[in-house]
Amino acid sequence: MNGFRVLEVAQFTFVPAAGGILADWGADVIKVEHPVRGDTQRGFINMGGLQLDPDRHPLIEHPNRGKRSVGVDVSTADGQEVLYELARTADVFLTNYLPGVRQKNNFDVEHIRKINPNIIYARGSAYGDKGPERDTGGFDGTAFWTRSGVGHSLSPAELGGPLSQGIPAFGDSIGGMFIAGGIAAALLHRERTGEALEVDVSLLSTAWWAAGASVTQGLEKGVTPRATLPNAESPSVNPFMGNYQTSDGGTINLCIVSPTGYIRDTFDHLGLPSLADDPRFSEPRALIENSEAARELITVAIASRPFDFWRTHLKSMKGQWAPFQSLLDLTTDEQALANDMIVEVESGCGGTPFKVVRGPVQFNHEPLQTTRAPQASEHTELVLMELGLDWDRISELKEIGAIA
Repeated sequence: MNGFRVLEVAQFTFVPAAGGILADWGADVIKVEHPVRGDTQRGFINMGGLQLDPDRHPLIEHPNRGKRSVGVDVSTADGQEVLYELARTADVFLTNYLPGVRQKNNFDVEHIRKINPNIIYARGSAYGDKGPERDTGGFDGTAFWTRSGVGHSLSPAELGGPLSQGIPAFGDSIGGMFIAGGIAAALLHRERTGEALEVDVSLLSTAWWAAGASVTQGLEKGVTPRATLPNAESPSVNPFMGNYQTSDGGTINLCIVSPTGYIRDTFDHLGLPSLADDPRFSEPRALIENSEAARELITVAIASRPFDFWRTHLKSMKGQWAPFQSLLDLTTDEQALANDMIVEVESGCGGTPFKVVRGPVQFNHEPLQTTRAPQASEHTELVLMELGLDWDRISELKEIGAIA
């Protein structure tokens, strides 16, 4: 996307994550921040119960890699004029501000299109840009996790209450990729037809797409699946699907969706070769009909060995399986590292490099280059001089507080 410019007037993670992906893909992404406080998320000092260092801030680094930051007070007439100068040079306008704020500060679609009729106008919202709750704000904890039904499906009924989301900005990051994809499609459409589109993605629609198979099942059958507690009766009639505990407390997930063609190899790897000749388990239908008996034998077998044994031993098994890992475990996973999932960027405060997650898309097997997130208003003068503003005008705008 070299040669495309994205003007981002957004805060937090959901929409900025889209800008971060577009920057990874080569776009020049200019992040407009308040000239005093910057992106509100810069002030967050706690994430998942852990104290944050403002100079090494994961909620800033993750969605804002590769951008340039310009401090503009868009609530002032002078700041709005600066915003319009930026919009004249942009291919995409990207925002997650509510409709009332966009109208009050004159950067809703009609204002930006008046300046640049060919700009793609992309919005991210909690519940969508239509309907009675168009003006209602929200975060992924409300729209993606709670209201959508995702949190309900992932909270076992036996708990007696819902689980909290657990992963900050979970739906935000997923939805950001959807916005980036929508923008890419809109740019292709503009190239082919000359028409500039509006793009909308909500956290609510993001959750429903992510859970789409279960939602479709619910529409068909009137019920959707729910997570179960570890010791609850398995909802699967297939003993080759489920979580099994190792001797040292680890977990191996077997996920052989269809046993056909895998029965002998699976039992051989589990140290149960005789079961492949047992008429109760030797054919798929019999295996399903005798699922509980097979599950008990598999449970004992996997419980007889430690986690690391199974991680190595099962690598040659034909069927699908996975070690149950934490997010931190994945940072040393050889397969994740081989596929360039982690990258080091320089620290904005000059300390040790900061490790961030690369975007999930690769082109021609090449890891995309990612740079650190900007400090608030770091590139104001540089970007405005590129637009042709002279130093006297920049100084004047600084003095009146329109820019930083």
